[in-house]
Parts: sequence; structure tokens; C-alpha cells
Amino acid sequence: MIGRFAPSPTGDLHFGSLISAVGSYLEAKTAGGDWLLRIEDLDPPREVAGSASRIISDLQNLGMQPDGDILYQSSRFDAYQVHVNRLLEAGLAYPCACTRKDLPPSGIYPGTCRDGISGGKEPRATRFRVTDKICEFTDKVQGRITESPARSIGDFIIHRADGLYAYQLAVVVDDDFQGITQVVRGADLLDSTCRQLCLQEALGLKPPGYMHLPLALSADGRKLSKRVQADPVKHQDPAFAVAAALVFLGQQPPAGLALSPLWDWALGHWNSALVPRQKAIYTVADSTDP
Repeated sequence: MIGRFAPSPTGDLHFGSLISAVGSYLEAKTAGGDWLLRIEDLDPPREVAGSASRIISDLQNLGMQPDGDILYQSSRFDAYQVHVNRLLEAGLAYPCACTRKDLPPSGIYPGTCRDGISGGKEPRATRFRVTDKICEFTDKVQGRITESPARSIGDFIIHRADGLYAYQLAVVVDDDFQGITQVVRGADLLDSTCRQLCLQEALGLKPPGYMHLPLALSADGRKLSKRVQADPVKHQDPAFAVAAALVFLGQQPPAGLALSPLWDWALGHWNSALVPRQKAIYTVADSTDP
């Protein structure tokens, strides 16, 4: 078992991210495996200065230390281009000249550039060519998932018009590079999984198992995230924060444990079968959320 936590450095660690960190850590460590940390710094315009180092420091203060070097996606662009080229050469991807305004209201790409770019237009992005094949997988929390990428999203971008590499491609390439066998993350990324499975099949990569944890929502139904200024975990006592994440994940730690004995308890009692089979749960953890 090799698991990972892969935050984007767009703000400080918050309760929603902590849930994924704790769940991925315990799922890997209780199986006798390794837990890796990857900083998904793919999108410089969205990054917050110092965020990556603060996330790493917060995880250490919370008692979670990765088993190996931290991988930064910003150091992996050459590897992503190799895989884009492989897909282009195999006819599984193609250049696209479309802009956002060219998309229909549904957001499903209609295949405008599938058979070539019309005259007078220049290629901007690279899209992966989906098929009519139905995607099916069993998620450890959410159960059986069935989707038709052709109907839900259409051919999707793997290399953006601004020159940056899309998340869908980068995460597939890096999960394979790091030998990840189990992806534990928030249910907001459940819709991305079939796109990633399509890319894994096209590139001949072995897919990991998937476990999508419930999202923590604020009282008004918004996801707790850096973008809505959810309380950074650093403002809380580490043992309190970890215990709150465990309770959210359906575990029942004894009250009042200090951080070290709390982790001892969690490592001895983690039970993924107790994680709520929901995509989202309302919480009051974001006391400063506007």
C-alpha cells in the first residue's frame, strides 16, 4: 500500500484538507504501507506565496510525516510533455483551437477540432480523445460508480492554452511515478476519476484503488476550502483538530487525548467501514467563513 496526500498551495491547511490528510494517512499506515506528500503546484497564478511550506509545517505539527521526499509537480513538466507526446503520436489526443466561449452551455465539448482545426485558426490546447466506452469502478466509500465520459464531459484538455498542464494528466503521471496504489481524497474529485482512468488505460498505467471521503460543507452548503477563507488548522490545538477529523470520518476517539496517544489510538482503531457513505456533510468547523 502506498498512499498520498496532494494539496495545492493555494492557501493554508484547513479542516476540509485535514480530513483528506488524516484519511489518506491512516488508510496507508494501518495497512503497513507508506504515505507520501505531493505538492500540486501546477497553476502559478492561483498559488499563495509560502503556502506550500506552511502546509508541510502544519502536517508535521499535526503528527503526519511523509515516508520519502516531497514531490513538487512544478519539477515534473518534462515528464508531462513526454506523455502528451505519446498520446498525440498514438492519435489519442489532438490539438484544439477552441476557447471557452466556443463551448455549449452544457460545458460538454462537442468535438469541434476532433478531425482537424478549421482554416484560419491556431492550435491553443491539447485534448484527450474519449471513446463511447462506459467507465466503471468501485470506490471504497462511495460504492459502484458508472459514467460515460463522452456524455458527461467529452474530449477533455490535458495541456492548456496557457502552456500549463492539466490536473487530470499530471495526477495520473505522478501517481504512477510514485507507485501510488490507493488514492484517498475528497468527493469533489469523484467526477475526475473516470477521466483519470481513461488516461491510465490509454497510457498503459495500472490504476490505483480509489476512496473518496465526504466533503465538509459550511452551513450555507459551500465546501470548506481556502477560497472561502475556512479556518486554518494552525489556529487550533493539533490534538483537537485531528480528533475533529477522526470524528468527521466516523471514528470514535476517546475524549481528551494528547496528540501522540491520539495517533496511537487512531492507528490501532482505524476502520474505513465507519466512514459515512455520503458525498458531503455539513459542519460548523469553519467559524470564520463569511
